[in-house]
Parts: sequence; structure tokens; C-alpha cells
Amino acid sequence: MKNLATLTLLLLVATTAFGQKLIEEEGDIKRLKDIKVYKMEFDYTDVQIPKFDNEEAFLKDKMDKREEKEAGDGERFKKSWFDDRPERYHPKFIESFNKRFDDSAVQVQEEEADYTMKIHTTKLYPGYNVGIVRHNAEIDATITVFKTADESNVLFSGSYKDVQGSGAMGYDYDSGYRISECYAKLAKTFAKDLEKKAL
Repeated sequence: MKNLATLTLLLLVATTAFGQKLIEEEGDIKRLKDIKVYKMEFDYTDVQIPKFDNEEAFLKDKMDKREEKEAGDGERFKKSWFDDRPERYHPKFIESFNKRFDDSAVQVQEEEADYTMKIHTTKLYPGYNVGIVRHNAEIDATITVFKTADESNVLFSGSYKDVQGSGAMGYDYDSGYRISECYAKLAKTFAKDLEKKAL
């Protein structure tokens, strides 16, 4: 029994480590060496939700279930689903990334800059927490850096799979909070890769 628990733990660690490995797709991360400031851009085009055909099907399912319980809850859910992006996910990524660098050696911001760092979320799984059973939120994302004046001039592009978010010692009942922690983890992981491989 003890061996089984150890094996399960090792598999979990291995899966998590693999999920957070940078998969370089275009350009070279070393080309980012001298860039100090990036303008942030976030893209959710064609984002996939596990177990659903598309985001629209996911929203319909969640909204219908909430409307059955209380009128208006469906629309409130849809509004918060989209509002959480600029209000929670984006600030969480920016904050998490910026605090990794001493004396603001490298920074990301919403204001204009010569270079843009674009986060394209390709998978978004909100996870769940119903008290006795919970599952982390997860995202897949592609990070692309290009000259702001010329999006076709890509310096680097790479992706991460199954970046997990959790927090509050397991008391993360709000899906927006769980997902925001995915973006904090993504920022932390990319900042480490950038520091290790390019700076």
C-alpha cells in the first residue's frame, strides 16, 4: 500500500512537471535577451473547454443549469465568465510575472511598448470544488513575442500544456479564482524559463 501511494505521488509529480515544460515552436527564446518591457495582449480565440464541443456549448450548459435554479443566474454566470478575464486573469499574470524580476529588470504592462507578449489561451478547464471533491483548473497557452508595429515579425513562440491553478489551501470554491491561479502559474513558469534561457 505504501509503495502504491509513493508511485501515485511520483506519477503526479512527473505529469505536473511535463505539463509545465516549455514547447518552443517558432523563433528562439534567446532573441528576447535585451527586451526589458513588453505590452501584454490576451487572446481567447477558439478556446477549447474539455468535454464540450466549444465555448458556446459550455456556456449554454452552465447557464441553463443555473437558470433552472434561479432566474437571472445564467446571465450572471456568463457575465462573470468574460469579466474575469480583464479583471482577474490578466492582472494576475502581470503581477506574478513582474515580481519575479529584481529592480524591474524585465516587466510586462498593459500600456504600449516596442514589443508585445501575446498569451493565446487554447484550452481552459475551470476545475471544480464541491467540498469533499475538487480538481484544479487548467489552461493550455501559447506565448508569442513580436514587434508591436509588425505582428508578423515573431521573435519567439512557445506553448505550455496543463498549467494548473489552485490556492487558498483547497478552499478555492470560485472558478474565477482557480483559473486566475493558472495565469499566475503560467507567468511564474515563463519568467523562470526566460531568466534561465535568455537572460
